[in-house]
Amino acid sequence: VSADPVCLFTLKQSGSLKRKLQSPHGNPPVKRKRKLSINTLRKGATEADRREDASSSQNPAPKKQLTDKQNESQKSRPFIKTSSLFKNNPEIPEIHRKEVQQLQENVFTTDSFSQLDLHPHLVSTINNVLNICSMTSVQKQTIPVLLQGRDALVRSQTGSGKTLAYGIPLVQSLQGMECKVQRSDGPYALVLVPTRELALQSFDTIQKLLKPFTWIVPGVLMGGEKRKSEKARLRKGINILISTPGRLVDHIKSTECIHFRRTQWLIIDEADRILDLGFDKDVAVILNALNAERETRQNVLLSATLTEGVTRLADISLNDPVSISIADEIQKLPEPASQTDRKASSSSNCMEQENFAVPETLQQYVMVVPSKLRLVTLAAFILQKCKFEKRHKMIIFFSSCEQVEFYHELLGKVLSGGSEPEQPGRSSLSSVNLQFLRLHGDMEQEERTEVFQGFLKSKTGILLCTDVAARGLDLPQVTWIVQYNAPASPAEYIHRIGRTARIGCRGSSLLVLAPSEAGYVSLLASHKINVSELKMEKVLASLVKDDRFKLHRPGRKKSCGKNPQEVQERATVLQTKFENHVHSSEETVRWAKKALQSFLCAYTTYPKELRHIFHIKSLHLGHVAKSFGLRDAPQNLTALPAAGSKRKTKPTPKRSDLLKKTHGKRRLAEILRSEYSSGMDTAGAKVKKK
Repeated sequence: VSADPVCLFTLKQSGSLKRKLQSPHGNPPVKRKRKLSINTLRKGATEADRREDASSSQNPAPKKQLTDKQNESQKSRPFIKTSSLFKNNPEIPEIHRKEVQQLQENVFTTDSFSQLDLHPHLVSTINNVLNICSMTSVQKQTIPVLLQGRDALVRSQTGSGKTLAYGIPLVQSLQGMECKVQRSDGPYALVLVPTRELALQSFDTIQKLLKPFTWIVPGVLMGGEKRKSEKARLRKGINILISTPGRLVDHIKSTECIHFRRTQWLIIDEADRILDLGFDKDVAVILNALNAERETRQNVLLSATLTEGVTRLADISLNDPVSISIADEIQKLPEPASQTDRKASSSSNCMEQENFAVPETLQQYVMVVPSKLRLVTLAAFILQKCKFEKRHKMIIFFSSCEQVEFYHELLGKVLSGGSEPEQPGRSSLSSVNLQFLRLHGDMEQEERTEVFQGFLKSKTGILLCTDVAARGLDLPQVTWIVQYNAPASPAEYIHRIGRTARIGCRGSSLLVLAPSEAGYVSLLASHKINVSELKMEKVLASLVKDDRFKLHRPGRKKSCGKNPQEVQERATVLQTKFENHVHSSEETVRWAKKALQSFLCAYTTYPKELRHIFHIKSLHLGHVAKSFGLRDAPQNLTALPAAGSKRKTKPTPKRSDLLKKTHGKRRLAEILRSEYSSGMDTAGAKVKKK
């Protein structure tokens, strides 16, 4: 092929870039169109980015025009997908709700414990050790009834002091017995609670009440602890036995030394939750074991909500009980059996319209957030309350253990900048002193106890948890409850928000809903629960205070105020940080997919009455994936059941294999209830994790 020398000289003058782009045969660079800008090679580039890069590639600028300063600014400029986060979101509906008069209880009274017929040392312990001078309403009405030896069905709002309501008359009764209680006598009282953490808390309270009466020995039995050490304690003797139902049934079947010959008290705390978790058969075994050795005893059922199951349990276990409902007056229930049965059958209809008492000092909020913006909005809310306002202690509820693990890692790494809360040389503005903790049923018992005690004693911190922490726990100084996933019933909503505003303290709660879930607010209103709307834009605006999420552009004027464009850019920078962390390794991507799948599985378990609000088909999988730091909707998720179908998921058959690996005979129900302290030992828990 001949080449014209003049033409070659002209090519040299046109610049080295043009010469490089030309093919050896002199043809135009046909393949140049495929070499798009670096933005398109980055993961997660949008279609708009690709079109823009394709159009610019058709008229490429010479590289000599790029100065060194421009090259440096391009390297330092972060890659921002401004079009992906705030476009194509569903419209946020207006929340139409009617103002309802919330049911209020007077928590405190002016009556002191000295007015009751109690032992002076017990009164002194209540005043000096527990630092309590006056009774709450539930204590004022319950303690005299129990001191008379009557059975009772107690219903009162969360955080009203129900543990002391049964603990004080129990200690008073045992210390005043004619024949002094001996440790070797065995259990005089049995206290059943649904979770391990509540068992520890109840044990701690009873132990303080028994400080002057050292001959009465309390003890606790719960899943996750060593059976051998528990058997040794039972052999020595426990007078007040606090236990989770699964573990107690385990000992009834396998421990010879346990007996109930002298048991005079049966107390079932959070009775509705015990039945909800499927412990009804275990409760029946316990009742049969008690009745076989001693028929007469005093029985007490306590909860913030009463269900149809609790009514049935009351019919079986209570004898001529006194019904104590603080929102109402004390009513005696000496009805004949036929009338009681009729009342139980109609209780399901009453539950539809059951109203719940909410602490007067609790402010409730709801925030409607599109699925794509859920993650950045949650992060902005945490920063606003726990960094900029400070001195806040927060609990965030999720619907599955996998979500708790995933978000604990993700929020801790991105918002705290790693595991160390503070690093030398960093300013106080960029260093976020946030302490993230996690609590769920798949954790080892030793770790669960350590986390629970640590959060109990700390003045600040963020606890990510499942409903394992929703019942009965008295966690002081908790100022905010965030429900990232909506609860399955208004009753569960009440128990979750009951972790704050306890015993007259102030507190706030936030319920996060998707636009398709806005109807949940009307459901709460039908149960006399008032929530105020909190705007998502107001929460996201707090990102302007953190310069870590500032978009640095050369020649850009300093922004003043909280303009929407600035807020959106910062939210996009934060979302990009989350996505970069998730896509930093294949392991974190798998972790995110697993958490997403667990969320979808949990979403299909909402009851039929709420299926019109929480329907799996109303979710946009790609948008939901964004809230887990995934850039695209995953294609290889395990097949999930359609909403309302009874078909089991693929992993379910593997659980039957776990039964063969565990030592001894284990019911499948015990493994499924591991979150709520079944009788399963630590070996079984390890097998489940494998």
